[in-house]
Parts: sequence; C-alpha cells; structure tokens
Amino acid sequence: MKNIFKYLGPGIVVAATGVGAGDMIAATVGGSSYGFTILWAVVLGAIFKYVLNEGIGRWQLKSGISVPEAWILRMPSVFPWYFIIYLVLWTFIVSAALIAATGLAANSIFPVLTVNEWGIIHTVIAALFVFFGNYKYFELVMKILISLLFVIVILSIIILFPNMDGFFTGLFIPSFMPGSGPYIMAIIGGVGGSVTLLSYGYWISEKEWKGIEKLNRIRIDLAVAYSLTAIFGICIVIISANLKPDVVKSNQIILALANEIEKSTGETGRLIFLIGFWGAVFTSMLGVWQGVPYLFADFITTWRNEKKYLKSLKNNKYYKWYLLFIAFPPLIILFYQKPVWLIMAYSITGALFMPFLAVTLLWITNKKDWIQDSKSGLITNIIFILTILLFGYLAVNEIINNV
Repeated sequence: MKNIFKYLGPGIVVAATGVGAGDMIAATVGGSSYGFTILWAVVLGAIFKYVLNEGIGRWQLKSGISVPEAWILRMPSVFPWYFIIYLVLWTFIVSAALIAATGLAANSIFPVLTVNEWGIIHTVIAALFVFFGNYKYFELVMKILISLLFVIVILSIIILFPNMDGFFTGLFIPSFMPGSGPYIMAIIGGVGGSVTLLSYGYWISEKEWKGIEKLNRIRIDLAVAYSLTAIFGICIVIISANLKPDVVKSNQIILALANEIEKSTGETGRLIFLIGFWGAVFTSMLGVWQGVPYLFADFITTWRNEKKYLKSLKNNKYYKWYLLFIAFPPLIILFYQKPVWLIMAYSITGALFMPFLAVTLLWITNKKDWIQDSKSGLITNIIFILTILLFGYLAVNEIINNV
C-alpha cells in the first residue's frame, strides 16, 4: 500500500478534492428517493470526469502548456473572458459553501462552537497550511484524510449490514424511475468536481510529470482516483437507500442520515459517519484552497505575458492574492444572505462550465498541429460529445429556472 501511494499522487488529490458535500448530498437524496436504481449514474459520472481529466493531462504533457494557457494563446477571446468571469463567481460561492459545510460538520461533532465559528477556524487553518506548506506535505495530508474517509464509509456499511437486493441491477442496467431525471443528472454532474479538474495539470507539474511518456502513469493515477470516487458515491447511495432519511435539499440531509445511522448503530456509528462527512468537506476545502489559485496565477501571468513556470506558480504573487480571496471575502456570504443576482450569475455560468470544458478539449485535443500523434480517439471524442449534450441540457434547464 505504501508503494502504491508513492506511485500515485495528483489523482488521489483530485479524488479527495472532488469528493465533497455536493457529492454526498446528491447521492444521499438520490439514494433515499430511488434506491439502487441510480447507482449506474455514479459510475457514469466517474467515467465522464476521468475522460475529461485524461484530456487535460494528455494535452499538457504533449503541448507543454496548460488548458488556461490554451484559452489565451490558441483560442478565440471569448474563451478566456468567459473562464475568468466564471472562475471569480465560482470561487466566491463555492468557497462560502465549503466554509459553511466544514463548520456544519465540525459543529455536529463538537457543538461547543457555532457553525460559523467552526467555519472561520477551518478556513484560517486551510489558508495557513497552503500558504506556508509545500505540495509534498499537502499531498501527504490529502492521502491520509481520503484514506480515513474511505475506511469510514466502508466501516459504516459493515456496521449497518444493509440489504443489497437490486444492487447489481442498479449498478449495471441504466433505468429512469418517474421523477428521477433531475437527481440522476445531479449525480452525474456532481461526481468528481468541476473546475477543480483543471488543478490536476498543476499538481502533475509539482510532481514533475512531464512529457508524453508519462501519459500511462497519469491514466493509472486518474483511473484509481475516479474508481475511489465512484466507490464512495456507491457507498453513500447504499447507506441512504437502506436508511431513507428525510429528503431535504441541503447539508441538513447529511445530519438526517447520521441520525438514522444512530438508530441502527448507536452514538458510535453516528460519530464515525460524521467524522467521514467532516473529512469529505475538509479535503475539498484544502484542495480548492491549494489548487484553484494556480488557475488564477497561470491565467493572469499568461494574459500579461509575464515569465512563469507551472511548478513555481505557488510562489507567484497572484497565487497568494487569490488564496486570500478564496479564504476570506466569501465569509460575507456566510454571515449575510447570498445576493440574488450573484446566485443567478453563478448558476448560469456554472451550469455552462462543463460543456465549455468539453468543447475546449474536443477542440484542442483533435488539432494535429497542436498535439500531433496524441489526438483523442473515437471513444474519447464520443464521451466529449455526450458530455457537451448532457451538461448542455442541464445548463439550459438551469438558465430557464434562473431567468
């Protein structure tokens, strides 16, 4: 296991970052409502995210530049403008959500402090750790926390000894129960993150994985990452399908699920599950706090035509500024209700990001002049197109609901 963890790296970080409160909520709501019939959606979501991230890594290994650089240097100006607007909106809303989620998780275990107080403590700890730490220790902490997380979800299932009737049918045979469409789409979209996929390119640079000869290594790395992500989502569906907590569309459903676990296993089972919930949201916070400033620093230095090296971006002033922006201004949303216009803008731009990324990868990984013999294959291109269609459909629904 030690050798495996040494061989792997950025993929484990991707898995730890992508598995967060959003995944848990989508899987819990879907599982409690539709049981094992939605398990296939978890697997499909993991496959989609694997293909997208493989495209990101393959492009960088072959071209020597990141996807944000490609938007600025190789593509029409609408691409970089859209991305930077999206990034700022995404950062503000998602950071506030993560601060609130970590506060809720800690408060549910140690209610001596309020949700907001715990949230502030977590964002300060995460910011200090990222600011003063290096990638080596960041990766180590993420590996430890995700190991803890997966031990806990597996342990929860063992303790509950759930009824598994219909498990394999739901896992391998797609089905659509009446009214399940929105939940299936949410699960496919929620598995494995969104903008944090782009952080993978910077994490492989930190590991000094360069050149197309490293492609097989990143494929193995990502395959393990998204297998873990799928297993986690499947476990949450199994637990929620058997316990069926009250369905509410917020973080509170996780607490409802923990209370149902307590009925079956006692306070110890509830505590174990809540520690897992805390691990999920805190690893997401660490991953976002560490990974997303790379995107901003890379984007701005490329746009301003300043010298840079992907591996040294963490020492860049833009990285440090954006880390502070991630960690502290979103506290405004924590203490005050989110502005309606900000929510609408985020919902619309956010819904369009996944098809935006898929269009980008379909474009840049099929240009022979740019990527030579590492062009995307038929199956990869089909999945890119399916991603565009699927998330395009979700985007249209999101826009209609917010305009």
